[in-house]
Amino acid sequence: MPPSSRTHSVGSVLAAALLWGTTGTAQALAPAGTHPAAVGAMRLAVGGLALLALSAARGQLGRGQPWPPVATALSAMGIAAYQLCFFAGVARTGVAVGTMVAIGSAPIAAGLLGFRVRGERLGGAWLTATALAVTGCSLLAISGGNVRADPVGIALALGAGASYASYTVTLKGLLEHHPPDAVMATVFCLAAILLLPGLFVFDLGWLQQPRGLAVALHLGVVATALAYGLFARGLRTVPVGTAATLSLAEPLAAVLLGVMALGERLSGGEMLGVGLLFAGITLLAAGSRPAARSRRWAGP
Repeated sequence: MPPSSRTHSVGSVLAAALLWGTTGTAQALAPAGTHPAAVGAMRLAVGGLALLALSAARGQLGRGQPWPPVATALSAMGIAAYQLCFFAGVARTGVAVGTMVAIGSAPIAAGLLGFRVRGERLGGAWLTATALAVTGCSLLAISGGNVRADPVGIALALGAGASYASYTVTLKGLLEHHPPDAVMATVFCLAAILLLPGLFVFDLGWLQQPRGLAVALHLGVVATALAYGLFARGLRTVPVGTAATLSLAEPLAAVLLGVMALGERLSGGEMLGVGLLFAGITLLAAGSRPAARSRRWAGP
């Protein structure tokens, strides 16, 4: 792959992660009493419809080879399972541990699954960058909230990380035969259908308020449709493990946005976490550019 194309793909994944990083601030600005699971279900519903409309407008839904039912179903189930496992894990074990385990385990699981299923080699740069980034995420999580270890909550958070790895690997396979917008529209609409019952369980009165509607539209259109569209374009050419580690820019963006938009202050441990996280992402992004130096290396 030409270095310019590689850089563009890395930039697309990083841009997606930065947009994902706005979700926490957006949820914090939602009306009081808004249930996180309802927000997650609405996010998938709005995002899926936006992706479907975009893909249909571009005439991409009928292009490509026939859709493999197993890979398509696994992608949709992985996206839906991530929402459920993450919210449930955080509810049981707290934001600090739940986020640390889910986000920290995702790139490791994705790298190992990409190696096992697709034969993508990881490489020393990926190992170093992932170790730095995961350590940084851990410091951010531990320093930013009360820590309590609940075995079931930790298992659910690990399930969220595994779900992320699963749908990233299956999405990459689908992207080899279908346009990015069509892939994301299809799997997100299916995932939204799987979570549709959640829209009838929780109170949706918050959508009647202008602020609540704005939050739903931002999460669905910007943090889902636009973000995952960029992620899909980058994932077409970036290895699964690399894409997952680069996605750790999400908590980095969330922390910086919290400081700038919500007036939050960082402790010494959080500042160290930001530094390590930034160092890991920078190392991986910089190491991905000179691809010609690696003769048979399929990793970052």
